[in-house]
Formats: sequence, structure tokens, C-alpha cells
Amino acid sequence: MERFIYKDQKKLRLGYTTGTCAAAAAKAASMMLLGGVPVRQIELVTPKGIPFKLAVEEILMRKDSVSCAVRKDAGDDPDVTDGVCIHACVTLTEKGFETDGGEGVGRVTKAGLDQPIGNAAINSVPRRMITEAMQEAADEFGYEGGMKAVISVPDGAKIAQRTMNAELGIEGGISILGTSGIVEPMSEAALVDTIRAQISQHSAQGEKDLIITPGNYGQTFAAEELGLDLEHTVKCSNFIGDTIDMAYEFGLDSLLLIGHLGKLVKLGSGIMNTHSRYADGRMETLAACVLLAGGNAALAGRMLRCNTTDEAVDVLKEEDCLEAVMAQLMGRIRDVLRRRACEGLYIEAVVFSNKHGILGMTDGAERLMEIHKRGKQV
Repeated sequence: MERFIYKDQKKLRLGYTTGTCAAAAAKAASMMLLGGVPVRQIELVTPKGIPFKLAVEEILMRKDSVSCAVRKDAGDDPDVTDGVCIHACVTLTEKGFETDGGEGVGRVTKAGLDQPIGNAAINSVPRRMITEAMQEAADEFGYEGGMKAVISVPDGAKIAQRTMNAELGIEGGISILGTSGIVEPMSEAALVDTIRAQISQHSAQGEKDLIITPGNYGQTFAAEELGLDLEHTVKCSNFIGDTIDMAYEFGLDSLLLIGHLGKLVKLGSGIMNTHSRYADGRMETLAACVLLAGGNAALAGRMLRCNTTDEAVDVLKEEDCLEAVMAQLMGRIRDVLRRRACEGLYIEAVVFSNKHGILGMTDGAERLMEIHKRGKQV
């Protein structure tokens, strides 16, 4: 059953998660094990209430077990697991419903993730969906015993090399994921979930002071130019506000935000999601800082006509007012970050340009940089 959403004036097709595939395969295998008849199509209702009719592939019926697969369809989302077969092998047990991971499903090796260390990386919602799928089949056939489903992904170990699993502490394969059961194209929820998983993992290991960067530029600058230890680093993408909220939620002590001027200048206007889809305001913010620093309207106008922040920095250097303007910007960034962080979370920022190096720091940033150089806690 195809469903669509509209984003940025585009019609995009929804897909379904690896968790939905695993549950659907487990349901089909359970019905074949109890009914003895091949099932070529299975219907499953996702946690979000959306029904899907899914084709069942690679059926193998034995006397004491049945295995089959459902192929992942990510819709219009660029997902590395799109087209991959998620297998379930179901056997009968004396009582209860169990789920485990087999070939190509990763194992949790670090604390702080959805599952405890040693468990298969099958998250809580997919586990519940798999259990409910087996229970539904048992109810249909009046079966009162138990069942066990082993979920496997033959290509999972290879696919996992293209994910962040190893960094997060998941070894040997992919994760079976999904909270709603559906894949929404270009889903921001998936990115935010990844950030949450990273922070949770650091917190579970007792780390209270983290460096956050929007992406690779920030990490590279932190390591190569500032000499900081990247072991305690989280990529926050554009979700600076959400990351601060999660840091507060997990009881962290401090965050050191390191980012390119092109991203972090937006914080000066209170923009906490820095994706251009939501807001720009780069040149407007710099123009305001020019005026606050005592510059004239003509210079502010030049800011508004710049195409890039590096071009704007060139102009400010030419006018010999870069330091004063950046002091105004860093003051605004400091105030915005501290308002979002609330009490108890110490937060500082470093703003740089690949062309010009460090452009500004909030007043406590050097203290946090020293801590991360030494690998100590605040």
C-alpha cells in the first residue's frame, strides 16, 4: 500500500522500517509454522496505525521451523538498507515469545543504547512488534505454547560499514530500528535519534563534558587546529537546540560547540536549527553586529550584499573592524546558547572559518578547550 507526503513542493513516497520488515517476516513465518501452508503476502499495521501488505520471499519450511524474508522498501528516502531482505526464522518453544538476532544483525558492545550490552541490536519497538506478530499468529491458530524468532540480514555486516554502528558500539551488523514503523523521506527524526544515541552512550560511560560540532569541518578543526581529543565528540548536524536539550536531559555538565561561521552565525539571531530550509539570516545577523559595533549603514549594507560569510569576513578585515564585530556576534551567541541550556549546563562556543581560522570564542571556551586537551572533567 503506497502512501505519500509532501515536502518542499515534492510528492514523496513513504517506506517501511527494518523493524516493520522483521515483524512482518516473523508473522508470516509463525503462520506458516502453525498452519503448514505457504504465505506469500502478509499484512501488518505499524505503530503509527498505517497498514502495509508486504510480499513474503525466500520461504523455507521445515518440520520444526520456518524462515522467510521481507524486503525493505525505504520509499523515497536515501537509506542504505533499501532493498535488503530482512529474514525471520521462527521455532516453537514451551512458553513465551522470544526475539534474538542472527547473521548480519549487530550486537551491542557499549552501554547507553536502546538495548543492554550483549543483546542483539533490535530496538524496543521492533521487539514489541515482533512479539505481537507472533502472538497474533498464535491466537489465530489457537496455539498456547511459545515461539522464538531469530532475525537475520545476510548482507548486514557489509551494510553496517556504511553506517555509524561501529562508532556507536554496535558490532557485526546493522540495527533493526523504527519507532513508527514507517520511513519518512529525509526524516529528521532519524538524525535526532542518532544524536540522542551518541549522547546516551557517552553519558552511560560516565562522560559529562562533550564537544559538539555540526559536521566534519568542526571535527577536523577541533583536532587539527585546536588539538582537542575527539573521543568525546558528537556531531549535532543542524540540530543545535535539540542537542542542547538532550545534553540537559542526560545530565551533562558542559558542551563545547565548535563550528564554521556559516552555520553558527545564525545562532546570533536565535536560530537553533541551522538548516537553510528553516532560516538563513547570516548576513542580516552580521549587519546587525556591524551596527552594534559602531559601524555605519554603508558597511551594514555591504554585509547584506555578500554571498558567503568568508566574503563578509574579507570585507570586515578590509574595514579593520572584524574583531569588534565578532565580539558582538559572540556575545549574542553566548546569550542564546545559555538561555537554551538553562541552569546546570555549562556551554561555550568557538567559531572559525577554514580560510581565516578562529574568528571568535565565548568567554569560557578556553577553559573547556583545556579540559578536553587534558581529557579531564569540569
